[in-house]
Amino acid sequence: MATLLDIRHRIRSIKSTQQITRAMKMVAAARLRRAQDRIFNARPYANEMLAVLGSVAARTEERAHPLLAERPIEKVLLVLVTSDRGMCGAFNANLIRAAKDHLRGPAGKEVLLLAVGRKGRDAFRKQPVPMVAEHINLFGRLDFSQAQQVAQEICRLYIEQKVDAVDFLYNEFKSVMTQRVTVERYLPIKPVQPAAGEALIDYIYEQPAPEILNALLPRYVEIEVYRALLESQAAELAAKMTAMDAATNNAAELIDSLSLHLNRVRQAAITREIIEVVSGAAAT
Repeated sequence: MATLLDIRHRIRSIKSTQQITRAMKMVAAARLRRAQDRIFNARPYANEMLAVLGSVAARTEERAHPLLAERPIEKVLLVLVTSDRGMCGAFNANLIRAAKDHLRGPAGKEVLLLAVGRKGRDAFRKQPVPMVAEHINLFGRLDFSQAQQVAQEICRLYIEQKVDAVDFLYNEFKSVMTQRVTVERYLPIKPVQPAAGEALIDYIYEQPAPEILNALLPRYVEIEVYRALLESQAAELAAKMTAMDAATNNAAELIDSLSLHLNRVRQAAITREIIEVVSGAAAT
């Protein structure tokens, strides 16, 4: 049975842990607000670029750009975006589970892996999965140049026909309480065509449409990769904030329970000492 000193030490230890989880929650909340602003700024830009891309593609007859080329899919590159650190609930576990399901995909198709984030890299490092590249420690200070490196790498693999399709697996930020595991096919690029009866926005181009298309396609991939990384970063911070809030509340409940147990043990010890005194006095 634990002594009073043991219980006091445990309560003190849990209070120290509670201070850490509360501080981590506040840091995650502050970073989440900035991450949300970056997402809300990136989403309209990506959507408008896709609209421009569809407009240019509809006005050019020559669509020989390698990023638009569709071929029989034999090799698929899966880009798995996880976090570099833990303490964010089931954020990484859901992604790794979805990645394993994706890797077991249709028979006859080989799936290669590109890991963005330490947790995904570590989860598949010792498994028989071909890993073509890894990018870790991106989310500490995420900027556009890091997304460009990832985008240029997947474009190079696709243009060199080392893979026939590129899928992105990441957590999409929906709200502070909700993050959705999402799989999106980034390559080959399929420009959005207008619906029946919908007119295309008429832009005035200085250069020929094929030339603009060749410059716009790689840029579009870079923007989409950057948006996915921003979504994953915000989702990770939201998951961490929720997990640290739950840990802080659980620590408070545990402290209350141990304090109650401490009072009962101390009351029992006092009662026992009184009984011993009274019994000794009665014996004399």
